[in-house]
Parts: sequence; C-alpha cells; structure tokens
Amino acid sequence: MIYRSLGKPVLFKLDPERAHHLVIGGLHKAAQFPGGTAGLRSVYGVKETPDLAVDLFGLHFPTPVGLAAGLDKNADAVEGFSAIGFGFMEVGTVTPLGQPGNEQPRLFRLPPDEALINRMGFNNRGAEEMAKQLAGLKRRYIPIAVNIGKNKVTPNELAYTDYEKCIQELYEYADFFVVNISSPNTPDLRNLQHGDDLSELLAAVTAEMKAQGAKRGTDKAVLVKIAPDVTDEELEYMVDTISRSGVSGIIATNTTISREGLAHPHAKETGGLSGKPLKDRSTEIISRVYRQTAGGLPIIGSGGIFNSDDAYAKIRAGASLVEIYTALIYKGPEVNRQLHKGLRELLKQDGFEHISEAVGADHR
Repeated sequence: MIYRSLGKPVLFKLDPERAHHLVIGGLHKAAQFPGGTAGLRSVYGVKETPDLAVDLFGLHFPTPVGLAAGLDKNADAVEGFSAIGFGFMEVGTVTPLGQPGNEQPRLFRLPPDEALINRMGFNNRGAEEMAKQLAGLKRRYIPIAVNIGKNKVTPNELAYTDYEKCIQELYEYADFFVVNISSPNTPDLRNLQHGDDLSELLAAVTAEMKAQGAKRGTDKAVLVKIAPDVTDEELEYMVDTISRSGVSGIIATNTTISREGLAHPHAKETGGLSGKPLKDRSTEIISRVYRQTAGGLPIIGSGGIFNSDDAYAKIRAGASLVEIYTALIYKGPEVNRQLHKGLRELLKQDGFEHISEAVGADHR
C-alpha cells in the first residue's frame, strides 16, 4: 500500500530511466545506512517457510521468487534488493568492457497493458567494476546470479571470448551464471541461439566454467536465457543443444518483440517487451521445455508474473524457480509478500506439502 499510494504516483511522473536510477540509488543508500537493510526487511521482507524454500544448483533459495536481470545492471543495490523478499536475484547484463548502451529515450511504460518496453542495449560499467561491487558486499542473504553478455562491438564469431572474460572476472563473486543470448537490443545477439553458433558458444562457456571451477575448487551452475520469439522447430533445436551442452538449466524467457494486443501508443517503440502481455507465451515455452527434457533440466520461469496464480502456472508448467521484474515496477516491493502468501495457499489447495511437488504437475 505504501508504494501504490506514495511511491508509484511520484515515480510514474518521472522519466522511466530517471525513476529507475532513483530506485537503485535509494536501495543502495538504504543499505549503507545503519539499520537500513533491517528496516527494509521489517517492512517488505518475506519470512522463509519450509514449503517454499528450494535447494537447487547446490544453492539454497529461501523463496522461489527472484529478481530478473536488467534492474540492477551493475550490482549497485544487491543488499537492498536482498532485503525486500526475493529468494535470489540476477545482476547485469554485464559485458567485459563498460558500454553506454543505446541512445535515450530507451525505456517506456505501457500502463494500460501493465508492460514495459526497453532497448537499453546492455548499458553497464563492465565486468571489472561489477566484481568490485560484489566483492564489497558485507553479507549475502540470497544467491546472486551474474547475467553475462557480449559487447556490442564484438562480432558474433568472437562472442565466446566475451562470455569467457566475464566468467573469468566474476567467477569468484557469482553464485551462478546466466548466459544472455536472447536480448533483442544488441544487434545479431539472438542469432547465437541457432545453428552451430549455439553449440560452439556453449562449448566455450562450459569449458571455461570447468576451468575456473578446477582452479578455484568450487563448481558453479550456468544457465541459458532463451527468447520467446522462436518457432517450435527452433525451440526444439535450442533445447536439444542446451541439454547436450552440459549447462545447468534454462531461463524462459527473455523479453519479446511481439506487440500483439497492446493498447498503449508506446507499442510502436522498438525493443523488448516485458510484463503481462508476455505471460502466456513464456508459460508455453516453459511447458515445452519441460516436456522435451522430461523434467530433467531445471527451468527458471520469467515473464508476465504479477500474482501468485501467474507464478504457480509457471511452476505447474515446469519451472522450479520464477522471476519478476515488471511487476515490481507496477506493484512495488509489497508484491513479494503477496506472491509468497498466495503460493502457500495454492500449494495447500492442491494438497502439496512442498513446492517441488508442484513443479511440472500439469504434465502428470
């Protein structure tokens, strides 16, 4: 209620990117202030319950709901986000070298559609700066995934070197990694999802992960984030290639270039669409991935989750964990408590004692 009545009206009067920076800056400062994270946790935190806690990838997730990549691009506000009820979070997308991203304006709200369009273009300060941020964390309350990508100037045939560099720079500080080859805002990036490019890239990524794990004595998971804008045949090939590569899982899905059913004038803007219009397609992709892999490859569901029914649909379709982004913008940090409460009720309603029992339930 605090966000809806006070925070949102103010933030929505501002340019979306300026509002974004204010939120990141505010959470960063709150974490630096004595008692700041404790205060955030008391107002917005979610108490861990045995029925929703998840153990996956050798990590413990206190709740199954995480924060998707794109909001905290430089890991500036990890402690703040960790205090408002998330079970994990992605930082990034980070590239080896810092880059400014695309020209502004590049972030647009579509309130009637409860959606966002962004064409940020992997704006970030680079892997070295992110490593400094993560190294400076006082304490980790939740697993932190580092979402990695390639610099805009790096040609696709050398893309694997950028992903390797990110892993080398950040392996010590990430709890797990996410390979982003599905953003629509970096030219030709999505081509890496197809053909030999995908198998060659994932071979390089998994080899680097193994090399860093052997060097440091710690094995860490790496997942691949896929796009929703693929044909059935393309999806089948992608999932088969990803499964054979030895990566740890899939995040389904990234933003979409589809504009079907949108009401707001900003629908004409180019970029990736997130929010409610993506909900059904991302759930469909999750279901297809789960069926194709017979539930053998863990899935993190992302796209259009605004309430517990949305999250639960993705879990029943096959997701072991889920992520939100746009819902946080429209509903505020209160959304995490709402999701947690609703998921517990839905589990009980279906006669499940633990969330793992609901994963893929629609296929049984």
